Amino acid sequence: MARIRVLVVDDHRIFAESLAAALAAEPDVEVAAAGNGPAALRCLERAASEGRGYDVILVDAELGILRPPGRPAAGPVPVPAPNAGKNGLVDGISLVAGIRSLRCQVRTVVLAEKDDPGRAALALQAGACGWVAKDSSLQRLLAVIRGVLRDETHLPPALLTGVLRELMADRKHRTESELLVESLTPREREVLRCMVAGLGRKAVAERLFLSPHTVRTHMQNVLGKLGVHSTLAAVALARRAGVGPADLQAPVLAGDVIERGGQLA
Repeated sequence: MARIRVLVVDDHRIFAESLAAALAAEPDVEVAAAGNGPAALRCLERAASEGRGYDVILVDAELGILRPPGRPAAGPVPVPAPNAGKNGLVDGISLVAGIRSLRCQVRTVVLAEKDDPGRAALALQAGACGWVAKDSSLQRLLAVIRGVLRDETHLPPALLTGVLRELMADRKHRTESELLVESLTPREREVLRCMVAGLGRKAVAERLFLSPHTVRTHMQNVLGKLGVHSTLAAVALARRAGVGPADLQAPVLAGDVIERGGQLA
């Protein structure tokens, strides 16, 4: 009998251990538990190195991952900062996105204490295959686990309308953001990608071989064309439009960004 390997990730120890024990009672389920995001990532790494990857990960929607100030999250996957709360805590949905970036075949299901269309939509966008209430029956949870392994997406019926509304609204905002980004010149888009990467004016100038004054002009143009008043707002809009950060590892040749007669080449 093929066994389903499940990893429960929840920082409520009693809940995690109880759920793991209940699932392990099934003859075709093998279960492990992790109490936080970094521990979950270590479990994934270890399982992959042993050639016995997990099939499904159950992640607490409110899971907290402690990140020391100024340093990336522990583990091999950077956890997106926009969802960070006080003291560097990042929720479980951000962990879902981090797991997706590993490009492994594991399916992720979010366990939630309450139905929330907005957060359920975020979970799906982050890569989750399902959203299940924590007070659901074991039979319901097992049905979801087996369903996502058949490439199904599972949501409570009561959430469907709200989630679809959220996704459609997000798509509208994304389309509007994409049109604004398309109004930028190639050089302004490159500056925007540097802003998304977290570079300040001086760092952008050094990377693109431009003067700080020229970079300031480009940044002002970017803010004006995007209709925002701060770098943070510009970065948020850029992310909605699908603009990724500049690849800081790739070299930039000075000849690619020279100016001629005051005009960008």
